[in-house]
Amino acid sequence: MLQDERLEAIVQYLQVNERIDIETICELNHVSKDTARRDLILLEEAKRVIRIRGGAKRTQLHNEVYNFDERAEMAFAAKNEIGKLAASLIREGDHLILDASTTVLALTKYLSSQNHNIVTNSMDVANELLGKENFRINLLGGTVSKNHRAIYGSRAIKDIQDYKVNKCFIGTCGISEAGLSTSIEEEGLLNREMVRSSDTVIVLVDSTKFNKTFFQKVCGLEDIDIVITEKEVPENMLEILEKHNIQVISVINELGV
Repeated sequence: MLQDERLEAIVQYLQVNERIDIETICELNHVSKDTARRDLILLEEAKRVIRIRGGAKRTQLHNEVYNFDERAEMAFAAKNEIGKLAASLIREGDHLILDASTTVLALTKYLSSQNHNIVTNSMDVANELLGKENFRINLLGGTVSKNHRAIYGSRAIKDIQDYKVNKCFIGTCGISEAGLSTSIEEEGLLNREMVRSSDTVIVLVDSTKFNKTFFQKVCGLEDIDIVITEKEVPENMLEILEKHNIQVISVINELGV
C-alpha cells in the first residue's frame, strides 16, 4: 500500500471513530509500528489528526480555505450526482434560496421545473439560470468576493432578511454534531440568515465533509430538514442526524447500488 493510501485510510477511519491506536493502524494498513508512527507524524504535520499517547484522535477544528476554482474541482463527480438528486426535490413554482457552493451550482444544471423565484448570492448560479425560462432571479447586493465568486457583507445579510422561501439549498465545509460550519466567516453569517428565511433547509454535502468542524458556525442540526450526499453516511453521524429527525438521502441508496 502506498503512503498516500495509508494516510487516507487512517483519516477515513477517524471519520467514523473518535480515536485510532497504533495496533489498529498496523492491522488496517499492514505495516510495522514504526511505519504507523511515522504516518501519524505526517498526518499531524498536515493538521489532519491530533497525536495522542499510543495513537491519534480526530481533528476537531479544520482550517482549509480554498478558492472557487479549487472547490469546483474537488469531488466533481459526487457533486454532480448530489445536484441531480437535489433538483428532483424542487416542485413547480417553489420559491428558492440557492447559496454560492459548488454543489448547489451543480443543482442548477439539472433544474427542469419552472415558475420559480430564486434568491442567490452566487454570480455563477445566477449566470447558469439565465438560460432557463420562467425564472425570476434575485441577486443579493453587497460586496463581491473574487476568490469565491459570491456576494457577501452586511448589505447581503440585510437583503436576505426581506425574503421568505419554501426551500433553501446550501452546501457546507463541514457537518458534525456541532452543526454546519465554514472556513469563511462572511459565508457563515449570510448562510445563517438563508436558513432562517426558509421553510425547509436542504444541505448538499459530499462524503468528505462529515465529522468536520470549521471556524465559523452556520447553524445547528436542529435547523436542518434534509441532508443529501452521494455515499453512505458514517455511522456516528447517521445516528446523530436521526436523533435530530433529519431525513438523509444518499445517491447510492436511491440508485440501489
